[in-house]
Amino acid sequence: MSAPVPRNFDAENADNLEDIERQFAVKAVQHMQTYWSILERVKGSALRLTRWDDEIYEHLKEAFPEFDPAETIDEDKMKSKEGKERWRNFMMKYDKKVGEFNFGTMLRSNPKFEYGREETIFVPRMQFYAIEIARNRHGLNDWIWEQAQKESSK
Repeated sequence: MSAPVPRNFDAENADNLEDIERQFAVKAVQHMQTYWSILERVKGSALRLTRWDDEIYEHLKEAFPEFDPAETIDEDKMKSKEGKERWRNFMMKYDKKVGEFNFGTMLRSNPKFEYGREETIFVPRMQFYAIEIARNRHGLNDWIWEQAQKESSK
């Protein structure tokens, strides 16, 4: 359990302490492992990630009409100046709604692959929610549950 961040903490001017970085990394990895474990137990198409899934999904389609959840994410485009601005505008709508909306987490660049060194992108939690909600709505994560069922029946 990590200590709470003081109210007067200035993240913009804080020292880049290794312990803090390590704690963030541990939390991101735990989130990744937990999500994968959930997908092994529940079909993604039946999963709700937040109580705002419907709103987030509709907002994603409106803000990013070109987004195809089945395609590999172009990390360079996502993290370009324009991409960052578009995503920042999208995410800020959830500032007071979704807890830890801007906390870093791991996202698979393509729904066809497991998490791996080359297939994983570090993103704010709200990007993760938006993209994974879309993938789940399209049944793109169901293979994980199906694979886990096959493995457990052996």
